[in-house]
Amino acid sequence: MTNRLNKASAQRPKRMMCRRAITNVLRCAMITAGLFVVGCADDADDTSGVQVNLTLDPSPPVVGEAVVSLVLKNQDGTLLEKAEVKIEGNMNHAGMKPSFADLTEVEPGKYDGTLDFTMGGDWFILVTAQTPNGQTIERKIDVEGVQAR
Repeated sequence: MTNRLNKASAQRPKRMMCRRAITNVLRCAMITAGLFVVGCADDADDTSGVQVNLTLDPSPPVVGEAVVSLVLKNQDGTLLEKAEVKIEGNMNHAGMKPSFADLTEVEPGKYDGTLDFTMGGDWFILVTAQTPNGQTIERKIDVEGVQAR
């Protein structure tokens, strides 16, 4: 009888250690899941009211360099001048190297540059504009069906 009590007493710390380990694993999983959800939040939902109009030439786009023209307008329709505009082109599937370009203001509120579409398929362009007053505008623009030559 004493032997059974000793075995039960010896198993208690093991059970407690297992429970603690499981609890810690679950806590870590919940924290990781919470960080993942926060990290995946879409920053493209900009509340600045700035209109971003993007056009490509050629249109529809083909593999190779395309001229990107971008017009920025405030909520009231006035052109947004003297912004620093950068774009990043990405394919919709992972594993492809992105293309980058800095756009130059060619007219008040109109910015041009070239972006290299390296492969046919569906792309998206991330637009980041920094205004003279420090406001950051971010947009994600889908570019579907880039054609192979």
